[in-house]
Amino acid sequence: MGERTEAEVVIIGTGFSGLGMAIQLLNRGHRDFVILEKATDVGGTWRDNTYPGCACDIQSHMYSFSFEQNPEWTRAFSPQQEIWDYLRGVAAKYDLYSHIRFGQEMTGARWDPEEHRWLVATRGGDEFAGRYLVNGIGALHLPQIPELEGLENFRGEKFHSATWNHDYDLRGKRVAVVGTGASAIQFIPRIAPDVAKLTVFQRTPPWVMPKPDHEMPEWTRKLFRRAPGFQRAYRDLLYWMLESRAVGYNNGGLRLMKLAQWLGKRNIERGVKDPALRARLTPDYVLGCKRVLLSNDYYPALARDNVDVRTDGVREVREHSIVDGAGVEHEVDTIIFGTGFHVTDAFENLEIIGAGGRNLAKDWADEGMRTHLGITVAGFPNLFFLLGPNTGLGHNSVVFMIESQARYVAEAIELVGRAGSAGIATRPEVQERFNADMQRKLEKGVWTRGGCRSWYLDAQGVNRTLWPGFTWRYWLATRKVDPADFELIGTADDK
Repeated sequence: MGERTEAEVVIIGTGFSGLGMAIQLLNRGHRDFVILEKATDVGGTWRDNTYPGCACDIQSHMYSFSFEQNPEWTRAFSPQQEIWDYLRGVAAKYDLYSHIRFGQEMTGARWDPEEHRWLVATRGGDEFAGRYLVNGIGALHLPQIPELEGLENFRGEKFHSATWNHDYDLRGKRVAVVGTGASAIQFIPRIAPDVAKLTVFQRTPPWVMPKPDHEMPEWTRKLFRRAPGFQRAYRDLLYWMLESRAVGYNNGGLRLMKLAQWLGKRNIERGVKDPALRARLTPDYVLGCKRVLLSNDYYPALARDNVDVRTDGVREVREHSIVDGAGVEHEVDTIIFGTGFHVTDAFENLEIIGAGGRNLAKDWADEGMRTHLGITVAGFPNLFFLLGPNTGLGHNSVVFMIESQARYVAEAIELVGRAGSAGIATRPEVQERFNADMQRKLEKGVWTRGGCRSWYLDAQGVNRTLWPGFTWRYWLATRKVDPADFELIGTADDK
């Protein structure tokens, strides 16, 4: 039998979501919480993804906590190591390490209707009991590897970009990269000069825009250190600049996005001189339908003499080669998957059992991922999600969304306390109204009308990932918990 630990709040994950939630609780005087982390250090996706070239595609002065600004960012778009160091520094400053239980991977959770508590199971056999359960694991943590015929027969080295094998020397190797998403466009330029041959298997070309990256001058960093108000003003400027991009993604923005495609095509023309290769790299869908990527060196890397871009798919993997959809065999020593993560099915492997024995994974598989505000779920009292369904972004920093959600969760917990109740349950009609509103707005956006199929959509073709509109509207929607949206259950004396 494992150990049992009790706390008022159990938080899952130590990325921006989990750490932000913990700090929100501390700032409100709540110290009875525990954070479960499957790994041996904090950082979430910024700890796990260490592939060459890994960096953020939102400016770091915006992709950080508003209450914990960092004047020392060395670049406008910071590399992975700096973001990870930032998160570790934040965790240390707020003494969060004393609340974290490392090596504890949640495998499921069960709502106890008599105790009004969540009983959280972990892979090691320990149990954590909490009045409230806050799930901050996010969607970008389960690598997706496609089911390719014969992959199990491959005798060479193979790994996903999120589990990069740094002990394996790529120099002089024949390397296949499967996928051309956000990770691949960053690591391909780094490995292309070193490998003997790089074969890129592209299913759908992404729109890749120029990246306005630059070093942060020392005088700027000194100014931000000495006068934090200037950094706040710079952050505000970034926020509104990024926020303006929402116009193109949403209702009526298709025409605007088609105009912006000119920049994307110019980026291809600057990096690639071969007309045939240009044609293979030019998307046939509207900019924004899939995730828009940023890079200045991706296209020049694909134009190298030792790089071959294939668009026929993968028919079969053999012991030392890949056969593409056209029947051409490519000898390879290494396969690297740049195929992203499980997003709309990220919670299928977790058994979360709510009121009346309802299984969250089954509910979401049958009906699609449904929540209220991306945070609470009808039938699952005292369960909260951070960066839950329909709160991802295509235009601004998700850290802004996380802060709004953490504040909302803390206020919901305090609402229960003031009422002398044991829990809070979302009214089903409120959840349905929210989801109907989301889908009505999403139907008019570029993700639905842009002519592509993306990981934003679930198996039924419904967008369960993105927030349709301005983030300040989400801030307004979550600024205050509306008691009418919920039913208060039990009494504070329930154990």
